[in-house]
Parts: sequence; C-alpha cells; structure tokens
Amino acid sequence: METINKGGRMADGLWFSWVLSGSGWATCLIRDGSSQRRDVVSYCTDALADLLHSVAGLYGPGCVERFSFDLEPAEVRWVLRGRGADVHIAVRHFPDMSASFDAPDREAALVWSSTQPRRLLAHVVAEAAGAVLRTHGEEGYRARWVQHPFPSAALHDLYRLHLQHDSCALAHDLPGKA
Repeated sequence: METINKGGRMADGLWFSWVLSGSGWATCLIRDGSSQRRDVVSYCTDALADLLHSVAGLYGPGCVERFSFDLEPAEVRWVLRGRGADVHIAVRHFPDMSASFDAPDREAALVWSSTQPRRLLAHVVAEAAGAVLRTHGEEGYRARWVQHPFPSAALHDLYRLHLQHDSCALAHDLPGKA
C-alpha cells in the first residue's frame, strides 16, 4: 500500500519526505513503523543529489553508500549497507560538520536506524524527489535551493534502476521521461 501526503511517500510502512522549507533549507523526514528521524538540511551541499546518487549506488557492486547532510553546524551522515535485497540505514549525528570530515562513522551518535527492502527505500526516495520536482519545477527548485539545480539526471537514473531491478508493484509517478 502506498500513501501520499505533503510531499512525502509511504510504502509498506516506510515513509520519506523532502520538503523545501525556506530559501536554502529542506526538511527531510524518514520513518518506519517504530521510529523516525527529522532534519532541517542546508543547501551548503547538494543534499538531494547526494541522496539520490547514494540510493542508486545500492544497485551497483558496492555494498556501502555514504552521504552527509549539513545541518549548520552539525552533520548527519547516512550509511546505507546493502544486505541482499535489504538495506540497513544508519543515520549518525556529528555535532560539527567541519570537524567530522575524516571521522569514522563510529565516532558519531547513532540517531536512527532501520532495515528495509531496497525496493521500498528506492521507491519512497524517488517518489518524494519527484514530488519536489512536480511541486516546484526545475526553476522553482533552483530559486529556493539556491546553490544547486534540481538533480533531474540523478532522479531519472534512480527511477531507471529501480524499475529495471526491483519487483515493485507500487504506483510510480515519474516526472518527465525516466
């Protein structure tokens, strides 16, 4: 079952949303059936593109993908570990992004974790990013995110990989051509 609400996507108990919440800011929310993590992410990094590229990377030979969101001054680092058809998601918090660049994951506090089927993670992330594009368009996204354009190529790549490799019976609302 899939539900849609305010820029977020939920499929089979996994919810993800990415909502532009101001000039240069986005609110990211992920939750499963038992817990959630919400962060207000800065435009200092190309955060949505990094997320899309990392989830797409789960379809390759590597087993681990990492990316960080700048919370000014803190950092949350997402570590995605492929485990067969599943992905273990660990979100770790560093108090100061400028001091955590080379720090190993274990030096950060684990603030959220869940293991989910890759197909669900890819689905909710791609659908939420697609909702951002449909809501704001590329020009509107750039005007609000300021530093970076909308990551259209990364979104289309994730949709392509998801539809090619996952047996996903959920509805897909692909923006433009995938």
